[in-house]
Amino acid sequence: MSDIEILKTADPAALAGYDAIIDVRSPSEFAEDHIPGAISLPVLSDAERATVGTIYVQESRFRARRIGAALIARNIAGYLERELADRGGDFRPLIYCWRGGQRSGAMATILSQVGWRTGVIAGGYKTYRRHVRERLYDHDWPLEAILLEGRTGTGKTEILHKLAARGVQIVDLEALANHRGSVFGGIGLGEQPSQKMFESRLLATMEALDPALPVVFEAESSKVGDRMIPPGPWRAMHSARRIAIEAPLAARAEYLATRYGGVIANRDAFELALARLPAFPGRKAIAHWRTLADADDLVAIAADLTENHYDPAYDRTNRKDERPRLATIALQGLAEADLEQAADRVAALLIQAEVSGASAAHRRSAPAAMS
Repeated sequence: MSDIEILKTADPAALAGYDAIIDVRSPSEFAEDHIPGAISLPVLSDAERATVGTIYVQESRFRARRIGAALIARNIAGYLERELADRGGDFRPLIYCWRGGQRSGAMATILSQVGWRTGVIAGGYKTYRRHVRERLYDHDWPLEAILLEGRTGTGKTEILHKLAARGVQIVDLEALANHRGSVFGGIGLGEQPSQKMFESRLLATMEALDPALPVVFEAESSKVGDRMIPPGPWRAMHSARRIAIEAPLAARAEYLATRYGGVIANRDAFELALARLPAFPGRKAIAHWRTLADADDLVAIAADLTENHYDPAYDRTNRKDERPRLATIALQGLAEADLEQAADRVAALLIQAEVSGASAAHRRSAPAAMS
């Protein structure tokens, strides 16, 4: 591999020098986690890898290596004829496997012989994973983080996206975790990514931020669905100042009914979500919600759950929250125009000098208020 570049790090600057990052691990390994933006070109399928592994353990190492080499060569030939067929002579691929060993070495050797300037990550995925762990678990993020908070159904996620459209830096934890945050938040969205994949997505987002500018997060608990927010970003959020969004209960119920329109249709998921409420309601409340679900009255369910479960829980947590509140933005409703107005007001706050140039003195200042 003398003509092959060996990378000893997986930081973004090093990865950026290549035209494509190729993950040659099996499809199941790729599905669990991979470097964001990598393409999957497995040199062995899951079934092929299992077959070679069985031969290696039960028969002979030599036979396993011979069969594995034939399979790998055949698979790489296919990629050269299909996925890589249109790549020019200046193509620069970066290859990685699990530990940077035989699988990546085989692919890199053949691609370099084609004439492409090829790189391999020393240590493979494990090197990348160490980078993720160090950055998200051991690293402190010197960000001016701002939390967008408010009771359930105040349109925080939509406002967050509208801020991004206005050029504001955001981190959408719910999108990264494929979950809306509440016990009903996973219904209709499919499976969440693995914890490792969530962390990979989060790190890619965090590393793209400009630390000189404010970054808006939606206020979350330490978990989004079943995915834990790693310590580094969580510390940045825990020391952040807050902007609260308020809206009338009736408007929030209508908004939630629209956003969670598929909740009642999936009755099994609805019942499971009810059972997962942190403070399990009494039989009477459950029976009432079931009756409303039978009547397809999602607005009434949203209003009742919000008023009697989510709002009290939010109020209890909020009373203990000592992080300074920068502002409270009270909306008359949650129509598109209301959400656009809220985004304008949040963006205006963020461009003020006391936000973008925050210091310890600013953190100790009294919260402002907007109505």
